Amino acid sequence: MTTSTTSATRSYHLTDEEVARFDEQGYLILKNRIPADLLARLQRAADQWIEDGAALAEDDERAADYQYANRPSGRVMFRVDYLHNKNQPASLELLGSPAVLGIAESLAGRDFVPTYESLVFKKAGDGAPINWHQDAVHPRTRRIFNIDVYLDPSRRGEGALRVAPGSHKQPVDVCRLEEEYGWDAPGVVQVELDPGDVLVHDVMVVHGSEAVVGNRLRRTIYYEFRAAEQILAEGPWDAAWIDKRLRLIPVALNAYANADPGAAGFEWGVSESLRPRLTGDDETELRIAHLVHSPGSYCSAGSVPA
Repeated sequence: MTTSTTSATRSYHLTDEEVARFDEQGYLILKNRIPADLLARLQRAADQWIEDGAALAEDDERAADYQYANRPSGRVMFRVDYLHNKNQPASLELLGSPAVLGIAESLAGRDFVPTYESLVFKKAGDGAPINWHQDAVHPRTRRIFNIDVYLDPSRRGEGALRVAPGSHKQPVDVCRLEEEYGWDAPGVVQVELDPGDVLVHDVMVVHGSEAVVGNRLRRTIYYEFRAAEQILAEGPWDAAWIDKRLRLIPVALNAYANADPGAAGFEWGVSESLRPRLTGDDETELRIAHLVHSPGSYCSAGSVPA
């Protein structure tokens, strides 16, 4: 795998040791990464996204961004996609923050592309298990990774994420893994996180989570990033799509600056050949559909990324 990284010359970049640990284990825990005031805004935004989605009729065209599953308790929402056009600026503030973009540049280089954004949540009493899976299987010429921002505690024995360290280096038969070991495959760890912590995970690391136990809500915001060079070489999108997605970055940088004018911002050093020309129409910039996706490795068709 190409390991293009940016040296940790600024406080928001990962250190060389953190990058090496991520490459070896397939995941990295960053404690207290999100400032408390931004975390509070994200928690309020998540509540509003869930409330707004629940209020939509099934035939409303906007309902396509709110994903449901059939549980024993009934039809339950578990995911909100395309966060940035849903009237809560905190999602853009998070995307434009050095806390997030420093990770993206450290692992994908200066030409990082924000490829997905979603809120995944388990409501108290509705937190079904998410089977072992790999988010996306790819040739591993570059890193593809998710930055997972935890809005609620995740605890061992209550449905905390389970990760198989080192499993990201090749495709894994997750059905066989589940049949042989259930949740207790050799070397698997349960990841305990607090609100404001960040988990960075390789999209090929095997992970999953048991049903939420008890009366605890768990909400996590996921931002995926890839290098533009990797997308251009391997797809599944093209240069025009990359250009559209990169238009999110200036809007996000402005959202971060407006939320906290005194804070040091991220210095975006994207290649001039990729630097987007903005339309000035934020509504257009904020929701760029995917249409096609990189295939993952799942055993159950009902599984969703954890």
